[in-house]
Amino acid sequence: MFKSLLIANRGEIACRIMDTAKQMGIRTIAVYSDADILSRHVRLADEAVHIGPPEAAKSYLDVERILAAARKSGAEAIHPGYGFLSENPEFAEACTEAGITFIGPNAISMRQMALKDQAKKLMENSGVPVTPGYHGDNQDDEALAKAADGIGYPVLIKAVAGGGGRGMRLVETADDFDEQLIAARRESLSAFGNDKVLLEKFIQNPRHIEVQVFGDAHGNVVHFFERDCSVQRRHQKVIEEAPAPGMTTKMRTAMTDAAVRAAQAVNYINAGTVEFIVDGSGALDPSKFWFMEMNTRLQVEHPVSEAITGFDLVRLQLEVAAGGILPKQEDIKLSGHAIEARLYAEQPDKGFMPSTGRLKWFSIVQSDEVRLDTGFEQDDEVGSFYDPMLGKIIATGRDRKQAISLLSEVLANTRIGPVKTNAGFVLEILAASQFYEGVHNTGFIEKNLDELVAKAMPVETVAALSIADLVSGAADSFVTSPWEGAQDGWRLNGPNRVCRRVQINGICFDVKAIGSSSCWQISVDENPVKLPKDTRNLTSLLSDGFGPVFYRGQFFEICRPEAHDELAKIDGGNAISAPMPGKILEIRTEVGSRVKAGEVLLVMEAMKMEQALYAPGDGIIADICFVAGDQVTEGAELILFET
Repeated sequence: MFKSLLIANRGEIACRIMDTAKQMGIRTIAVYSDADILSRHVRLADEAVHIGPPEAAKSYLDVERILAAARKSGAEAIHPGYGFLSENPEFAEACTEAGITFIGPNAISMRQMALKDQAKKLMENSGVPVTPGYHGDNQDDEALAKAADGIGYPVLIKAVAGGGGRGMRLVETADDFDEQLIAARRESLSAFGNDKVLLEKFIQNPRHIEVQVFGDAHGNVVHFFERDCSVQRRHQKVIEEAPAPGMTTKMRTAMTDAAVRAAQAVNYINAGTVEFIVDGSGALDPSKFWFMEMNTRLQVEHPVSEAITGFDLVRLQLEVAAGGILPKQEDIKLSGHAIEARLYAEQPDKGFMPSTGRLKWFSIVQSDEVRLDTGFEQDDEVGSFYDPMLGKIIATGRDRKQAISLLSEVLANTRIGPVKTNAGFVLEILAASQFYEGVHNTGFIEKNLDELVAKAMPVETVAALSIADLVSGAADSFVTSPWEGAQDGWRLNGPNRVCRRVQINGICFDVKAIGSSSCWQISVDENPVKLPKDTRNLTSLLSDGFGPVFYRGQFFEICRPEAHDELAKIDGGNAISAPMPGKILEIRTEVGSRVKAGEVLLVMEAMKMEQALYAPGDGIIADICFVAGDQVTEGAELILFET
């Protein structure tokens, strides 16, 4: 076994790999960019090597810098995690040439599966069912549009080198094809350096079910059962579970056999995942599933497979890379049910805009049944250079309903702030009847988005909590005098009255309480407000009525209004400002242009997500403050309009 291991990654996956390596007595080596100098994966490692500036292309994606770090630290092996260089065959070859073991498949297998069009042809020849579509070399716009017409709408445009939903667009009609093709190509070129695409028939009621496979150098290929990853937003997985709801023995046999054949077709070694699209119109049918792609690496959702089988897949990766033999298929048993939720630093109620800042509060309950994989701890900084995933919460139960219940309880009592998260949003998914009954598909979130966006406690109710906290001890304040130290607003010949002004999420409120210690009537901006009766998932850490409030995975902070917030009034109608720190990708207008309300004027990127910014109304462009490629800070004015 290797004595030292360099993890060519960051965040939660780097920490997760280190956990297993340390258990095996392997010295761990982290790499870090300027943005990650204080990160958790750096703190956990036995040694850490600096590899460059925050931009991934100049650090985590730079093969020479990674290999230099390996040589400097004396690493015998490199684990790429997922993302970054994990599916880069040139990197795998470079490791081998440098005499360093690459923890993953060989470059030949990677190349065979890297380009989706070539992989589909290979699968067809191996007897693996493939989705109808166009996988040809002709990338002319007209040829692709004609192919889409032949397939029949709706169709999916997919980057041949893609993954994680990037470079993928759903096209409902021929009128939308050209615009979506441009977007898919741009995103694919940015993410993978390749703008070639393929087309697939869009299955109307699709489920996404994948099979965890593993191969060793002795010719053995086994599977670790299936995972259902149908809960997705913009083709990015949000919740994964194992086993798949509604799975039958006949269907499982057909899918796992096909997955094993796919791995055998490329002489696959190490961990991989074969992804299928499944017709979810009714009961699962062995004749209605099709190969989508093979991910030649460890997956984000691998913990649910570990939970139901009892195997540590990272340990197996290391053992196989060192020449070990896999367990026999009959020794891999399935037990219980596991569900994983991806916890993102984002704001569902604001179009899932990324959220950045310091994690002043970061508390997630763990137990024997609940596992947390994360790259963060309290007081860590969430930046804008990398993926917004804070971590993964995995709950395991004897059956699906118990696993859902456990995960829901943990999410409801999660305390994270002031960085906003999707915890409340995921809670609503878990509670939705379609998901709970296991009859959802990949379009579930998009079709139910308005209902699923977290049912936030109204800000006015949060404001009322401030004064409720203030007056809750009023009955104890009359110790020696009705005047000294009293906070209950007592008046001669009148009811007690307490008033204050608070600020929440940048908005100021006038809060008032009238009554006595036995009965207070609370109003916010002169409107009556009742406090919530269900306080099971409500946690407030208020002091004198100010501080954080946590409710069902959501975060609020009650602050004292600051003078400049009270006096300064910003007219946002004459400018478009950056809603987050990020990079300008594209500017679609120019100075002097007349624009209409809702027109896309600029596209920016943060945390690997594109964000289109729209004209707030009809007007004329007065100035454009940045150019494509510029990094901007949150709140920076990007485009100005004539007044």
